[in-house]
Amino acid sequence: MIEKKRAIALGFFDGVHIGHSALLRRALAAAGESGVVPSVITFDTHPAGFVTGRSVPLINSPEDRAGLIQRLFGIDDIIFLHFDYETASMRWDKFVEHLADEFGARRLIAGHDFKFGHRGEGDAGRLREKCREIGLDCDIIPEVKLDGVTSSSTYIRGLIAGGEISRANEFLGHPHVLTDFVRYGYRLGRVIGTPTVNMCFADGVLVPAHGVYATRVTLGGGDAHVGVTNIGTRPTVSDSDRVTAETHILDYQGNLYGKTVRVEFFERLREEQQFSGVEELKERIAQDCARAAKYFEDIRSRRSGRRADIITPGS
Repeated sequence: MIEKKRAIALGFFDGVHIGHSALLRRALAAAGESGVVPSVITFDTHPAGFVTGRSVPLINSPEDRAGLIQRLFGIDDIIFLHFDYETASMRWDKFVEHLADEFGARRLIAGHDFKFGHRGEGDAGRLREKCREIGLDCDIIPEVKLDGVTSSSTYIRGLIAGGEISRANEFLGHPHVLTDFVRYGYRLGRVIGTPTVNMCFADGVLVPAHGVYATRVTLGGGDAHVGVTNIGTRPTVSDSDRVTAETHILDYQGNLYGKTVRVEFFERLREEQQFSGVEELKERIAQDCARAAKYFEDIRSRRSGRRADIITPGS
């Protein structure tokens, strides 16, 4: 017996961008209208990567996708389906029936370009027709554009890879995010006098262009701090080619090793550089921290033009 009746938003939701937001808002509204549970059904791995055998660099890990959907939209019922051969070979009409029979779908919400089923034979038109046939409601969301450009995960990946993080955030509708537990690194915080957290990108997750970013760091208790994050190989202190995200947190003292931290990226301040030594590195980090602090202070001063109470640390 199906325990829940659901209004289900369908998609991969990589990045949870402004186009996805339209689906998720509709799922919430539809659930309220019908008295059912707002829900999301997505996949653990990208279907295109499985089908083609070519890796698709993702904007977020599955955990960050779920976290964004929960924090930004208040949808807690998020179901990750495992994409495998059985899923890839399922007929498109059987997939719709599966959603109704196994997951209690009463309404399905999808984007105009949604493809599903064996060889992607299911599309928005067929989804609407099948829903009508088996008695489900269906909403198809048109494309969402910003400055004449269609918002898509592919386009946003290119922006992030190129270091255009502020532009990427406009299409995301929120800051690009990385969540990870803090790992032991070079412990430079002891040398430069600023706490440092070292994090890694999950396998398959796109690494932004190497460089230094103004960031917001949210700790386990929900406290937010201004941060400066270096993405790269840390050439001044390491000969390794291992890429990490190393963040210096302003106005914080404490041990964060092993704890989960969320870093949100706002602005790329400069490219990664190799310095003559730790002292020169320390001086430049101090400059970066001052620039990051000014960046967020400038946002606070423009409260009337932007929702700074949401996007600025400590506000």
